[in-house]
Amino acid sequence: MDSPFSPKGPRAAHRKSESQPLKEAIESLLRVYKLQGQYDETYIVAHWEEIMGKPIAARTQKMYIKNGKLFLQLDSAPLKKELMMAKAKMIELINKYAHSELIQEVVFL
Repeated sequence: MDSPFSPKGPRAAHRKSESQPLKEAIESLLRVYKLQGQYDETYIVAHWEEIMGKPIAARTQKMYIKNGKLFLQLDSAPLKKELMMAKAKMIELINKYAHSELIQEVVFL
């Protein structure tokens, strides 16, 4: 009797015989399915408080990333003005956190 866990079929021959760390396997999966960009965007949104700090995160009502642009909606006009003046530094900080040139522009809604 064949084991239900043994590889069968044409794809079984293409599997790598050596094992690799989980981190490398996930990175490879994201690269193969071209999902690295979406993953990085989601990562930035999920870690917004950690990147920009609690006061800014508390005033952020809505944020999303599309085509290299970060769209932000804030509920504080003075904070919005302050961040508009520090756009370049904010972009640099976000890209440093993401380890890639993910954001090219910030748009305030």
